[in-house]
Amino acid sequence: MRLLARGLCVLMVLAGSAVTAATPAHAATGTQPVHDYAAAIRERVWVQTPVDSDADGRPDRVAVRIIRPDTTAKVPVIFQASPYYAGLNDVPNHDDIDRGAAGLTAAATADRAETITFAGYLDNYFVPRGYAVIFADSLGSGGSDGCPTSGGRNETLGMKAVIDWLNGRAPGFDAGGAPVRAGWTTGRTGMIGVSYNGTLPNAVAATGVRGLETIVPIAAISSWYDYYRANGGVVAPGGFQGEDTDILAKAVLTRADPSVCAPVMEALERDQDRATGDYSRYWDERNYLRDADKVRASVLLVHGLHDFNVRTLHAGQWWDALGRNHVPRKIWLHQAGHTDPFNVRRAEWLDTLHRWFDQWLYRIDTGIMREPVADVEVAPHRWVTSRSWPLPGRQTSLRLGSGPRQAFVDDTARTAESLAAAPDAADPNRFVHLTTPLSRDVRLSGTPEVTVRADLTGDSPYLTALLVDYGTADRFVRVRTLAEQDCVGPGIDGDPGCFARREYVTEPSGYEIVTRGWIDVRNRLSPARTTPITAGKAYTFRFPLQSTDHVFAAGHRIGVVLISTDRDHTLRYPAGTVVGVRPGSSYLTARLS
Repeated sequence: MRLLARGLCVLMVLAGSAVTAATPAHAATGTQPVHDYAAAIRERVWVQTPVDSDADGRPDRVAVRIIRPDTTAKVPVIFQASPYYAGLNDVPNHDDIDRGAAGLTAAATADRAETITFAGYLDNYFVPRGYAVIFADSLGSGGSDGCPTSGGRNETLGMKAVIDWLNGRAPGFDAGGAPVRAGWTTGRTGMIGVSYNGTLPNAVAATGVRGLETIVPIAAISSWYDYYRANGGVVAPGGFQGEDTDILAKAVLTRADPSVCAPVMEALERDQDRATGDYSRYWDERNYLRDADKVRASVLLVHGLHDFNVRTLHAGQWWDALGRNHVPRKIWLHQAGHTDPFNVRRAEWLDTLHRWFDQWLYRIDTGIMREPVADVEVAPHRWVTSRSWPLPGRQTSLRLGSGPRQAFVDDTARTAESLAAAPDAADPNRFVHLTTPLSRDVRLSGTPEVTVRADLTGDSPYLTALLVDYGTADRFVRVRTLAEQDCVGPGIDGDPGCFARREYVTEPSGYEIVTRGWIDVRNRLSPARTTPITAGKAYTFRFPLQSTDHVFAAGHRIGVVLISTDRDHTLRYPAGTVVGVRPGSSYLTARLS
């Protein structure tokens, strides 16, 4: 095992050493690990919310676990919320599932002699530095009351109530029902998490709740419609053809009386509408973009450029919405998929996160807001910074050729990867346009858009656009877990503060699908309205691809491939739809530099 750079090594300290909220130890360089982790106070609280999602006539309560320094000084809070705690589900994408604390329920005691362990690195690293770290079970999961609703308003208000309790605006209770106040905190709170755990910070920030000073959404959803749908089409996150209600239903089955949430689950199944894919009131309730103007918290946004679960448009559109509302923000984009940057660039990430929380929760000027806005890994292990994102390059339109109509036939058995291969060969199941080899490196950043003039005849309503980098390069494949570990802080039995190292697996390949996008052509006028098309009649379809940041190397060619069914992402209608493309009236628009 090894200790990482800048602040990861644990100092020998005296138990009970204090760090004040106003003047933390060594304020000039940031908070230091001067608190005894083993002596930290561990407790449970149940926070009352303003909702009754299970309709039992009582306000739902949220189960909260707290670990905080043993000090009389008031401390800020790092808060992670999740529906995955307490052993409800086996969620392989999450490294923050409980270790040794599964099954915590409202019946558990608050006896401090009972050890409460905390998953992940946040407690090991930040509690010695004068932060409280709290975990809360999202409504309908773990030890919390209520019913889960896949991003619904009740889940947002449940986690908002925790912020309110920390700031004296909501009641909290111990296991015996006695009132509990959070008199130990300054109230200044930062939320952080990956995936669903990162989506909840977006949701809570969009309420404008006071006391939430910053959020760190990692691989997070900004609009649930864009997780399960795309421009009127039903799409599959991560290749999984289903909805989160499939997972939430399993969580409900673990409750004492699963029938309590049956009406809620039935309503979710009905209202999510997998038949038309239209945007509706159901999705509008789960669209945090519409409330971006309410965000008071600063945002450190993180996303993987190869994330096919929570796709990158979530990051791009949230970033843009925050910018329009002048929210203080920074962005990290890495080459990996649906994962925490702790698994990608550990030392640099902990340094950044430490200075970010010190800046916004302890209000120490760490200088981080004067540094470049964007850290982007444009290729494996090749990180670049910039003062803005997307880069201030020009919007370029790339016309997809000229000449007469070119037709292809939808083949639902073929993947997008197979259809993107061998671009110079004739293929009846796709349209492809290639540039000449590039004379210099060209970097694309932001959210490209494609405009296609085409007619369709057949069953499939999908039109899929692939933006492809043709040229041999060593490319990201996956993240591999190693046997060696890093210790990022002190620990206790069952929570050692040591974590497996990770590394990239890369392979040379001749091409890569850089980004893609989809539309149900019946929603060409609006994602909220299905308007049938006339077979054989040409229409103009315009839709975004997923946000990205990619360097096309000199000598490579940029390709745009049009297909109908994207086998791993869209629904599969009967094969045989004929798509006729008008190349001269079709083009890609992208920010290039």
